[in-house]
Amino acid sequence: MADTLTLPVPDSMKIIEFTAGSLRFADNLPEAPPADGFVWVYLDRAQLEQAMPLLQHAAQTLGGSQMLDLHGLDLSLDIHPSNYDYTSVYDLIVFRRLAMPGEQGEEAELRADAAGAPAPQARPVQAGSRLAAFDRIRSQAVGFVIFDRLLISVHPPGCPTARSFVKRFLADIQQGLDTATARSRRPSSPADLVLRMINGMVDSYLELRRDLTAELERWQVHLLRNDARNTDWNALMNARSQLHLLEDLCEEQLDAMQEWLDSLREQPLESFHAQPAQAQEQRDMLVARARDVVEHIERVMQHARRLQHSAETVVQIHFSAQGNRTNDIMRVLTTLTAIFLPLNLIAGVFGMNFREMPLLDWRIGFWVATGAMAMIALLLSLWFWRKRYLDSDR
Repeated sequence: MADTLTLPVPDSMKIIEFTAGSLRFADNLPEAPPADGFVWVYLDRAQLEQAMPLLQHAAQTLGGSQMLDLHGLDLSLDIHPSNYDYTSVYDLIVFRRLAMPGEQGEEAELRADAAGAPAPQARPVQAGSRLAAFDRIRSQAVGFVIFDRLLISVHPPGCPTARSFVKRFLADIQQGLDTATARSRRPSSPADLVLRMINGMVDSYLELRRDLTAELERWQVHLLRNDARNTDWNALMNARSQLHLLEDLCEEQLDAMQEWLDSLREQPLESFHAQPAQAQEQRDMLVARARDVVEHIERVMQHARRLQHSAETVVQIHFSAQGNRTNDIMRVLTTLTAIFLPLNLIAGVFGMNFREMPLLDWRIGFWVATGAMAMIALLLSLWFWRKRYLDSDR
């Protein structure tokens, strides 16, 4: 046992003991979880293979059972979709969060893997480019293994989710919150901590939707302008595909969270290691948090669908407006053709090679014919104007 406890701890791994109203960073795994709290171990995915023996030891000593090899493989895959799985001892949650600027997204890895080439770096997004916000719909997988008194979370390199939560909780402690407030802010269990982190991940999608809406509205204004030129249809098609990707992400997240919510409702009170009344309160709180996360995911998914419909609608309106402008042009050309048709007819008649023709030998015949043609053109123009055939706003 002593040899196992002295396994090296990777630099990216952090071990935190949560107790009543406080947390403590540990250099090594404790032999047992705190009596009134739990242990949280988080690390970068790049260090997972190196840290797996230590994680399995933590799962065995602090959680009661080692992780399945299949679940270890799920934690190591960044392209793994959002998913929920469980055993009799622990739950496994894989949740895809919004990728930060500079991080590589899921689609780039899939394309690189299919081509057998190294994955490309994320494309820099230019703030002034049209529909640039849609390039931010890229995701990274975060894995959680949830025991009764132990939480293991695996994050992408540089993921701020765990660090930001720890910093926020440390700030609350430094501000000298009273015991009751500290307890309300402290996660009551590993599942409570996971729900708080997932809720923060979903909030990033809610913040992104405002940028997506603003980008699409600017695009709509551009398409509906009469002088719209150089329309980047590739950008619009990319935006539609990104919205489809966002909808698929939300569906996977919703399925995973709904399954976990059903599991939380059925979780026995004995697993909370508290008095029956407190255990019931903790379970009700977890169910309420899970329902809140599910509701937020549904809002993001509904918004993605509305944006898809809006994008398709504006394209249809754009082509309808183009068709109307084409009809206006054709109406003007048709009107002009109708005006000059009788004039061409008169000119054609007088251009015939006949020796005897009325007005041909008349001294003012040319001016009579020209005046008649002018009068016909004027009368037709007035008639078409009364019919509003020449009105561009018709």
